[in-house]
Amino acid sequence: MGIAKASRGLAKCLGTSLLNPSKASGPRNRFLWPNLSITITASSNRPEVKYRAPNYRSLHLPAFAPTPTSSNFAMSKTYTIPQVQTAAIIPEKGSSIVVKHDHPVKTQADLAPGECLVKLHCTGVCHTDLHAALGDWPLKANIPLIGGHEGVGDIVAIGSHTPNSPVKVGDRVGIKWLADSCLDCEQCRKGREQTCAHAKLSGFNVDGTFAQYAVSYVRHVTPIPEGFDSNEAASILCAGVTVYRALKYSQTNPGDWVVLPGAGGGLGHLAVQYAKYIGLRVIAIDTGEEKKKLCLKLGADVWIDFKESKDIVADINAATDGLGAHSAIVTAASSSGYQQAIEYLRPGGTLMAVGLPGEATLNASIFFTVFKSISILGSYVGNRQDAKEAVDIAARGGVKCHFILKQLDDLADVYEGLTKGTISGRVVLDMRSKN
Repeated sequence: MGIAKASRGLAKCLGTSLLNPSKASGPRNRFLWPNLSITITASSNRPEVKYRAPNYRSLHLPAFAPTPTSSNFAMSKTYTIPQVQTAAIIPEKGSSIVVKHDHPVKTQADLAPGECLVKLHCTGVCHTDLHAALGDWPLKANIPLIGGHEGVGDIVAIGSHTPNSPVKVGDRVGIKWLADSCLDCEQCRKGREQTCAHAKLSGFNVDGTFAQYAVSYVRHVTPIPEGFDSNEAASILCAGVTVYRALKYSQTNPGDWVVLPGAGGGLGHLAVQYAKYIGLRVIAIDTGEEKKKLCLKLGADVWIDFKESKDIVADINAATDGLGAHSAIVTAASSSGYQQAIEYLRPGGTLMAVGLPGEATLNASIFFTVFKSISILGSYVGNRQDAKEAVDIAARGGVKCHFILKQLDDLADVYEGLTKGTISGRVVLDMRSKN
């Protein structure tokens, strides 16, 4: 770190006070640069900056010590940011993924206040990414677009003039579906940040994590605990948070029965583990020997193969002493799972609607919904606190994501597997080998 570099770093900050006026005897917020004496000296190969001005006490600071006006003036680590990167882009609605190796990377100077640039280790793949690419939701993605919203990596830059950033350069963080929200509207204040009218959604209305570098927001990235593997953390950021919040608000108590349709899938296999972690008894519904083995290994109390069962409602009632389940967390992207839930829930039961089938409708018996006092609640991803809780549980070993590690070039094949429903657990793309 040379004197010339220190001089350039200091010059970036000129125009705003480097000292705290509250500790000065002179007029507040008045700083006449012509009267300021700045001396940069080298000591043990580490330049120092000396500031002296009338009515201000003289002090010495390291050349790259923090200042109140530049989040990047203080860096515990330094990174070389390339001009271009590899990224998977959706060029138009319904088109195939195009992997480009010359997509531009934002520089630190291009970042807005509150934004951060993350060098990705990996990113998970979610069914939502497929919906964004196909354009088969009532809400449409902003295309062309870089998809992805389960990224883990290191912050390599933060936008200038970012006040009181909760994270710093060098921190390992996760990028979620909810990239940013206003934090000041009624929804945000009530803990429903994900339903903020001004929400930015990774891989949907802002570029996401299917790239070597991603821009996100310091207020919403999730710190990843030390020792928690990045590949394991990736899918917790969406699939884990989503099912954890649904269980959290399912109005259940330890020992209650919860039904998990699609239990062997990406969200389902995590739901089995979070449910067991909080003390629930699990009825796993899915099909196939591989998914059966996975669900039972993860602790499911009862397994029902929906292709082999002659009467799913009767099978659930039989497993619950004829009373029915206390709750159902429906993550399946079809309407049939929602319709059946009203029938197998016991009086006072709760249906948590989590899956997002594009055009399907919820057709439930109004009579029995009322007669049985059934609650139907929509649960949409989670807020910052939900994310922290879900990640912390997984980091402590309470939940383990079962995933297959692939490369970014494999993304089109992964989408095909999601379409056919042949993928057990999750898929994580390794981005480090590309850097």
